[in-house]
Amino acid sequence: MNPHIRDVAVPNDWDRRGLPGWAYHSAALLELEKDRLFRNHWQIVGHVSDVPAAGDYLTMDVIGERALVVRGKDGRVRGFHNICRHRGSRVVADEQGTCKNALVCPFHGWVYNLDGTLRGAARPNSFPELDKDEFGLMPLDLEIWMGFIFIRFRSGGPQPSVAELLKPVAAEFAQYRTEEMVPSWGIWTQKSPVNWKSVRDVDNEGYHVAMAHPALQDLYGSTYYDEPFVNGVSRSFATYNPHAGRRWSVRNYVRIAPEAKHLPENLRKAWVYYGIFPNAVIATTPETVQFYQEFPLSTGETLLRGAIYRHADETREQAAARYLALRIDRDTQAEDVQLSVWSNESMLSEAFAGFYLSDLEYGVRTHHDHLRAQLPVLALETAPQEKDMAGINAALLSRG
Repeated sequence: MNPHIRDVAVPNDWDRRGLPGWAYHSAALLELEKDRLFRNHWQIVGHVSDVPAAGDYLTMDVIGERALVVRGKDGRVRGFHNICRHRGSRVVADEQGTCKNALVCPFHGWVYNLDGTLRGAARPNSFPELDKDEFGLMPLDLEIWMGFIFIRFRSGGPQPSVAELLKPVAAEFAQYRTEEMVPSWGIWTQKSPVNWKSVRDVDNEGYHVAMAHPALQDLYGSTYYDEPFVNGVSRSFATYNPHAGRRWSVRNYVRIAPEAKHLPENLRKAWVYYGIFPNAVIATTPETVQFYQEFPLSTGETLLRGAIYRHADETREQAAARYLALRIDRDTQAEDVQLSVWSNESMLSEAFAGFYLSDLEYGVRTHHDHLRAQLPVLALETAPQEKDMAGINAALLSRG
């Protein structure tokens, strides 16, 4: 029996309705989501191994914001808005790279030190004297947890520190020693033609695995279970099915994967998924750790983003198992995209009568409850006028 690590009993007579259909197609609501969910909650940019040396950097452009993470000469990883203080140009244009000693804006040549302070403006005599700190890059909240780099676009916010947020799963997660891992294939992105919440709804429950994901069902079948969102964190856990192997990728994965003796017994044949509100997952297998997340591009298009990391001293068997796990995940993601398209498009139909959730989908409900806490307008079954959305949400918040 797979162990639960928290009290996750599903309550009796819980409200099985999900979010109303209008919430997946409202442009005004999307602007509130960007403001109250994506800008002021923690977001994963990457891993410390993505910026291993001084001058190495990562960027992330999402929800109208631009993040820049760079390792300084002192070895410290810092986060900044990727916005030049002169005219707002991108200071760094590429998604990942290395600069030697400084960051140079490609527009007018303003130069910033790796700690974000202004080194100097081009043609400095054309300006009054510029304070190096006042005109430095604008910092982002940044925290490193088990090797993963988290940033927050708006300082403060409703979440505690990342360490406090993820404390309920920290002891288990620490067994993987993820801070020592290195990149596999780099950071990937993909677009999906649905609302971001539809992506998250599919990922927040395993009820559909038996029907929709033949490879996952083959791998771990009925051993899978979900723990719902509690204080911003969920957990899903599965171990290999004793009869796994009907599908080629699964059969060879189970055959090739070496016993993970660096892990405790209960994790040596486990795939574990840790959900982080509002939009991210960190997932582990004995060979890898990965993160994936989604960001809205519009009400009907979502950016998927993630990366896989491996052991630095990986063996050939671990590398083969990592590749086979990727094949299983790749098929699963394609299946989930199709499922989310079908669900998302149905909400435009007059016949759509809302969700009616199974006990196995309680994770969907708890994620929706977290959304309602930040956006109480989501409790309204009938869509407000788009022009009134922000005002109604503010009024409901003030009552709370």
